[in-house]
Amino acid sequence: HHLLLCACGCRRWCPRAVHPLSSLQKGFVARAMARRCPRGLLLAVAVVLAVAAGGARAQETCSGAVPAPPRRAARVSVASFGGAGDGRTLNTAAFARAVASIERRAAPGGAELYVPPGVWLTGPFNLTSRMTLFLARGAVIRATQVSQFLLCSLARHCSRPGDRLARAMGVLDTASWPLIEPLPSYGRGRELPGGRYISLIHGSGLQDVVITGENGTIDGQGSVWWDMWKKGTLPYTRPHLLELMSSSDIIVSNVVFQDSPFWNIHPVYCSNVVIRNVTVLAPHDSPNTDGIDPDSSSNVCIEDCYISTGDDAIAIKSGWDEYGIAYGRPSSGITVRRITASSPFAGFAVGSETSGGVENVLAEHLNFFSSGFGIHIKTNTGRGGFIRNVTVSDVTLDNVRYGLRIAGDVGGHPDERYNRSALPIVDALTIKNVQGQNIREAGLIKGIANSAFSRICLSNVKLSGSAPVRPWKCEAVSGGALDVQPSPCTELTYTSGTGFCTNSL
Repeated sequence: HHLLLCACGCRRWCPRAVHPLSSLQKGFVARAMARRCPRGLLLAVAVVLAVAAGGARAQETCSGAVPAPPRRAARVSVASFGGAGDGRTLNTAAFARAVASIERRAAPGGAELYVPPGVWLTGPFNLTSRMTLFLARGAVIRATQVSQFLLCSLARHCSRPGDRLARAMGVLDTASWPLIEPLPSYGRGRELPGGRYISLIHGSGLQDVVITGENGTIDGQGSVWWDMWKKGTLPYTRPHLLELMSSSDIIVSNVVFQDSPFWNIHPVYCSNVVIRNVTVLAPHDSPNTDGIDPDSSSNVCIEDCYISTGDDAIAIKSGWDEYGIAYGRPSSGITVRRITASSPFAGFAVGSETSGGVENVLAEHLNFFSSGFGIHIKTNTGRGGFIRNVTVSDVTLDNVRYGLRIAGDVGGHPDERYNRSALPIVDALTIKNVQGQNIREAGLIKGIANSAFSRICLSNVKLSGSAPVRPWKCEAVSGGALDVQPSPCTELTYTSGTGFCTNSL
């Protein structure tokens, strides 16, 4: 219920773990929703209240993928390393010194870096192994925009002509953000050739890392980066808010991620990752602010999150064209459960960068509202790789343009060297128990002429709208459809895939 109130603008409720409600709380939630909230959340409220009415009944969880570490043997505060949470002091060096101290200390069981209440302005910093980054209630780690134009704007005066020009142009001092090499499975920055800006919070080759707290905030201050993207003045690819590379045993929980310059949470080449009880926020017009993007990673659990961003809420990836094919690391063993999201793009997506392959994915108990797509599985000629054994179940949609889209013509290419004969394999996808209202178009399932999508199963998919929902469109696809409204396309009713659909259920 806190997540739902948060979504309605009651920011003091952002976010806390959902727990059984008293009768007084139930009445408060109902009244608040009736006064303040968009219709798209009413169905979600009913679900939450139903869960609450069931008491403390245990919910299915995948969080055991990474057992919670024992209490850290040592605890240090960023304030003890010269940091100040006054919203003005630059704390990049303080964070670096604190992390270096944890690394040198090498305490048995690791150490916790405590971030007290306050606004901790910082540039990018790295984490280390056997470490917990703990944000207290009221703590904000805020990305710096160290350029002189911002400082003089805040002071309402600029001392140098160049400062006035910079302020007028909206130029960010990108020199304060280090560049790093492109990911080998992408071959270049995702947006532009060459390197890419390092994420605000970064780690590579780590083990046993926890980012948690009392719902403190990690704020990327992304608006300047978004403006540069819109004006075409970016020199390199924008930074993520959190990126962990080639790391294992990761837990991210009870933190708010806000206004990332680019993708918010990006575990890449990782294994054993749990992301739960997280809120991710960015304006709907913020470009490419994906919520959570597991990329060439395995054994990943994403649960109990609220996401409202400018791009896909959750997108599973595995590398880009010839670079992803050569790197050859799939995303596999991924569970996504109990997600509420809103996005002008997709609530749940696979792709379009899937050149290393995506397999063995379960996504269930999803609630998407005011979005472009409910479910979007996407790839393209030249991607190669595979998308297989994906099940999406128990989904509620409200005010969504397309209920489902599975397409083989989505996304660009890193360069002209991609192999046009590298066709992806899309096989064994099951979409079941989907209920949608205020839907404009049922959806599109469009395979590739020389690589038809196979064994696509739709079951108990009911999509309605205030006007008749536009019918399904299908091409180069086989599979089956059981109890689907509006009526499914013939490619899913008169093919051999119907047997697979029956068996998969």
